[in-house]
Amino acid sequence: MIEAEHLAKAYGRVAAADDVVFKVEPGTIVGLLGLNGAGKSTTMRLLCGALVPDRGSARIAGHCVATDRRRALANVGYLPEAAQGFQDLSPREFLASIGGTRGLGAKQCAEATERYAADLNLTAHLDSQLGNLSKGWRQRAWLAQAMLHDPAALVLDEPTDGLDPAEKVSMRAFLRRIAADKAILVSTHILEEAEALCDRIVVMARGRVVADARLDALIAQHGSLATAFAKLAVAAPPAPT
Repeated sequence: MIEAEHLAKAYGRVAAADDVVFKVEPGTIVGLLGLNGAGKSTTMRLLCGALVPDRGSARIAGHCVATDRRRALANVGYLPEAAQGFQDLSPREFLASIGGTRGLGAKQCAEATERYAADLNLTAHLDSQLGNLSKGWRQRAWLAQAMLHDPAALVLDEPTDGLDPAEKVSMRAFLRRIAADKAILVSTHILEEAEALCDRIVVMARGRVVADARLDALIAQHGSLATAFAKLAVAAPPAPT
């Protein structure tokens, strides 16, 4: 389970996350939607311990990220937005490094690398330099690192970024398959992707959650996800001061 409990984070006088509350249960994919600057990436970083909240708390699989950090982070895999770095390493070397920091033994890490490389169609590029691969192949390697330790929760910021349309379909099918026993939070700017992938939608605007509902309920109420998004995110009133 992924839990945001009244999370708040400000940069100067700008509230990037303001009293954010929601849960993601196992077996569920929740889409986190909002305009640029709505607070999606900040919220994801707070949930994964990459940022420290000003107020509130984040919990992963029942463990508080602030007070039980090791157990919390052992249960989550995080794909950051526009993931990059380690350009001189091959995906195999990159994943071996990540596996070591996650406490995986060499054999366990190698087996997980082969398994997720096959799932993500990355096998043929495991020994190429990341810096020489296209954005889509690098994205697969970074997604593999998020799953390498088989966490109970995944927090994925734009997971299909850089993939072509056919690859996006394949990625959605993969995420739906592994969601059977995981809690998955996905941020995306593509409403069609959220509609194809997610069970529930959380909409943010100006750092606040302005809607949290099942996808089918939003569509039934507004006629389409696009209409719901326009009403909820675009037309959301400013937060009270």
